[in-house]
Amino acid sequence: VQLQASGGGLVQAGGSLRLSCTTSRRIDTIRIMAWHRQAPGKERESVAEINSGGTTKYRDSVKGRFTISRDNAKNTVYLQMNTLRPEDTAFYICSAETLDYSDDGAPIVARAWGQGTQVTVSS
Repeated sequence: VQLQASGGGLVQAGGSLRLSCTTSRRIDTIRIMAWHRQAPGKERESVAEINSGGTTKYRDSVKGRFTISRDNAKNTVYLQMNTLRPEDTAFYICSAETLDYSDDGAPIVARAWGQGTQVTVSS
């Protein structure tokens, strides 16, 4: 799976950005699409995810501010980020977790990563 992320940029605190991640594979065949972020000197952390059934999960610090959604027709997942804070500044990366099966029926789980996009929130 190839992933192409876009939408990052520089925004003032309180502002909004929408990130997009387009996949090369039909998105309704992808088990979980997710956004992660990594700030300088910090570990990568999960931000939000959406599964093939449309169920979403968020890390506590973004609940109520970020919304993850999916457009199956465009094979794209979005991360709408509102009320941005300086601590949201990070490199945002999308991922796709797929579940396929080998010829003998063994499950094959794989995760692909996009190239990411920088989000900078000024105070």
